[in-house]
Amino acid sequence: MTNFVDQLKLAVQEGPEVSVTILVTRLALAFFFGISVAWLYRSTRNDGGVDSLPATLVLLAVLIGAVTQVIGENVARAFSLVGALSIVRFRTVVRDTRDTAFVIFSVVLGMGVGSGHVDVAITTLVIGGIAAWVMAPGRGIQSELDEYELRLKIGVGQEMEPFERGVFPKYLKVWRSSGASTAKQGSALEVVWVVAFLPGHNATGLVRELNRQEGVQGVEIKPHDPSA
Repeated sequence: MTNFVDQLKLAVQEGPEVSVTILVTRLALAFFFGISVAWLYRSTRNDGGVDSLPATLVLLAVLIGAVTQVIGENVARAFSLVGALSIVRFRTVVRDTRDTAFVIFSVVLGMGVGSGHVDVAITTLVIGGIAAWVMAPGRGIQSELDEYELRLKIGVGQEMEPFERGVFPKYLKVWRSSGASTAKQGSALEVVWVVAFLPGHNATGLVRELNRQEGVQGVEIKPHDPSA
């Protein structure tokens, strides 16, 4: 029994020594930095972005901060953790490279705080935040808006006016007709627009509003590919 207790004590004392106060402080800072990145993500996208990504950004910052505590200065432990994390498959939808950049942003801040380099994390947050704001679609250097393809299935006799004069101005900054075709063996009409959202609005709100309109049989919104 004594040997078992000694082995147990040895097992829990193998990791790098970090005081509880330092650990809590670093993880709290990681949480703050994660929230900051999530806010930047939301506020610099015209369509609101992926609904689940802000929560992922916050969790990533905290978890990476905790992982960095476990690694410490042990190179062997670092390689072991990299191998373990490499089998994890992130199922959050990342629609474009800008979303990926925000994921990396959150990871870098978590690593900075977890390793005790809070000054690096603060500097990265400030300069990275400015860069994200300047490069936001429709503002600064990147003046073009994110465009999406809106496909609307409606009854053959349905007029376009209720959509283009009633619903679209509430959510869209730009909309232009891209084509039309029959669907459901001629019983429905599929109309396509290329659209760009107003700041603060996203696809979820538009789809919900369109589905409430009389005669609408289906709504689909996806990123617009100009080369298609």
